[in-house]
Amino acid sequence: VIGVVIGKTDVRSFPDRKNIGSERYTFSFTIRDSPTYFINVTSWGREEYVRALSESFRVGDCVTIENPLVQSKDAEREEKFNPVTPSCYKLLLSENHSVVKTSSCYEMDIKLLSLLHLPVKDPQDYYSLGDITANGQSLDGRILNVLAAVMSVS
Repeated sequence: VIGVVIGKTDVRSFPDRKNIGSERYTFSFTIRDSPTYFINVTSWGREEYVRALSESFRVGDCVTIENPLVQSKDAEREEKFNPVTPSCYKLLLSENHSVVKTSSCYEMDIKLLSLLHLPVKDPQDYYSLGDITANGQSLDGRILNVLAAVMSVS
């Protein structure tokens, strides 16, 4: 799979249920290879492997993923912590079988760079900040998609 990284989480650790007293590490990222399709990728494993993999690329880099495990996703669980994707699958990376190679999008395909700036949500599924301010009471308790831009940082 070849795509541009459009999102990435920090490395986290969890107690390992199989090896009491030790930890498993994970991080996730989302890659896109067309205006319509993008997929979530998760890596689990030893701290050294997961940290090194996470540090090997950043959002905006083009990656080639070899030998991922393709799994059906559980939409209820998966999309609480990752972006909602149009695919009913997710990719899992394993230390022993998977490889992630990073390269310049210019070297691969300049079209991939343009995908970095496309929204991942339906353009009709956003609330403006003005709508939220005006209708705040009626929106209480609902999950909303907000489209906003940073005008300045100071």
